[in-house]
Amino acid sequence: MPVSRLAHYSIRTLDLEQSCRFYERVLGFKRGYRPPFDFPGAWLYMGGDEADYGTVHIIGVDPDNPDGLAAYLGDKDASETGTGTVDHIAFLATGVEAMWDRLRAERIEWRDRTVPSLGLHQVFVEDPSGVTIELNYPAAEVAHLSIPNAATQNTETDGD
Repeated sequence: MPVSRLAHYSIRTLDLEQSCRFYERVLGFKRGYRPPFDFPGAWLYMGGDEADYGTVHIIGVDPDNPDGLAAYLGDKDASETGTGTVDHIAFLATGVEAMWDRLRAERIEWRDRTVPSLGLHQVFVEDPSGVTIELNYPAAEVAHLSIPNAATQNTETDGD
């Protein structure tokens, strides 16, 4: 039986709510059904269809009670950030200007890159656990736009 597509990816985090907020507010995922495991977590879905078991599984690491997680997924070093040997996770997307606005509003830094030979414009952002997320937009969406400068893209303030 050949592999047909990515089912989901999982992220271990010490701050479950911060990670969930990122995926919900920035990427537009929705929390949905999650089995009653013996460790904290959330399953996040793209759209309203819960038939595919979620796209991102956020695993809450509770340093004071690691037994449930270790029993189910095995013990791992308590790395707090980064992607380890995974470089990034990529999604196809549309609406790059709306994403730039959302990232500015959330005060999240990002990097842009256009790959002209592929007709892709890429936006790279890190989730709260340090996992790099790549969003691939049609390059035509940015053909007439000024790409935000990485050094100045998040300089707006709201009076704080």
